[in-house]
Amino acid sequence: MIDFDPTQPKWQQIADVVRARIADGTLPPRTLVSEVQLEAEFGVARGTVRKATAALREEGLLVTTPGMGSFVADRDVSG
Repeated sequence: MIDFDPTQPKWQQIADVVRARIADGTLPPRTLVSEVQLEAEFGVARGTVRKATAALREEGLLVTTPGMGSFVADRDVSG
């Protein structure tokens, strides 16, 4: 769990953590990003996690496949 900053929405802080993990390679491309695991790790409601994953999806960092889950998007290596 992390110490949440009370001045920022929790979903935004969770998105920041996942974004950093994607950037540093902790979550490589095509890795499943489990909402259930994030919910347990951060001790938040599923709706909070869904808001975070939706934001990351909008940024193109996650790709969601219905019935399968959200995965780290392949990086664009063309620069």
